[in-house]
Amino acid sequence: MSETGLKLSRKYDKLQVEVYENRAYLGKAACKEGSERILEILKKKGSARMIFAAAPSANEFLEELTKVKEIDWSKITVFHMDEYIGLPANAPQTFSNFLKRSIFDKVNPGTIHLIDGQNDPEKECARYGALLNEAPIDIVFMGIGENGHIAFNDPPVADFNDPFDAKVVELDAVCRRQQVNDGCFDSLDEVPTHAITLTIPALLRSDKQYCIVPGPTKKEAVSKTLYGPITTECPASILRTQSSCTLFLDIDSYGEK
Repeated sequence: MSETGLKLSRKYDKLQVEVYENRAYLGKAACKEGSERILEILKKKGSARMIFAAAPSANEFLEELTKVKEIDWSKITVFHMDEYIGLPANAPQTFSNFLKRSIFDKVNPGTIHLIDGQNDPEKECARYGALLNEAPIDIVFMGIGENGHIAFNDPPVADFNDPFDAKVVELDAVCRRQQVNDGCFDSLDEVPTHAITLTIPALLRSDKQYCIVPGPTKKEAVSKTLYGPITTECPASILRTQSSCTLFLDIDSYGEK
């Protein structure tokens, strides 16, 4: 094994896939590649616009990113990719509060655009979509759900040609159960049934995507992503068409192939 913990590096169609020994190595590697890209963008453009996923699977990566002192976060605008509808604004389970705790409050980005789950959902989708379109998105830091979703584009609602940038969705059972499995909620009844999500085209229009997917609970979804048909039955399978995406796995999520 190399000093970086890298076990495998190969392409699946256009998708670059890197497999690491464990979550810690994965987080460090994703941070290294991601932070180098951020610094390049800031040097070239003077500012950057980025979208973050909010999930425990990104914990190691986010923690590493907060340690990169060379990044001038005052020149960065940040977004996030989904939010529950109906939770109180101060609920710890909201994705905006997760990202505040995990990174935003630690690095103080110059501009933070949060999805307001208390606003009228359709109006909020229009508002947030307009903010996204003010300028190109440089980087998306994303994940893959247990049902193969990216953001909250679950199989029943995912659309590879979605005409919208943000939309209201009903969460499927597997997605809601994952929120309990991740320890975000104590029971399925507590998990909201609807959310606002950025759509798949909105995410993939970005210049670069880093997809961070550790852990054994993601093994089936990763297998379908890499080896199954490219279909909304596994929304993340669309990543195989993206030369701009790097998928970071550990040996638990990659499995024995």
